[in-house]
Amino acid sequence: MRERSKRREGTVVSARMTKTVVVQVDRLVEHPLYGKRMRRRKRYMAHDERGECHEGDRVLIIESRPLSKRKRWRVSRIVKKAAG
Repeated sequence: MRERSKRREGTVVSARMTKTVVVQVDRLVEHPLYGKRMRRRKRYMAHDERGECHEGDRVLIIESRPLSKRKRWRVSRIVKKAAG
């Protein structure tokens, strides 16, 4: 049985490339020894076929086959458009 592809929700931080956006995903992790919660960030390059994402948009990305050297994610849908 095929496993479900990974999903992440993040904010578009760059939409300057053609058909590609950079999505920053924030998450909170607890320090293993001290227990303090820390913010961790990771940036993913995602394929935006129709070019409808803009900076500040909240998007859902899903894992896909390799589309280029650094691009392994696709924009599934726009959760919330940026104000303005």
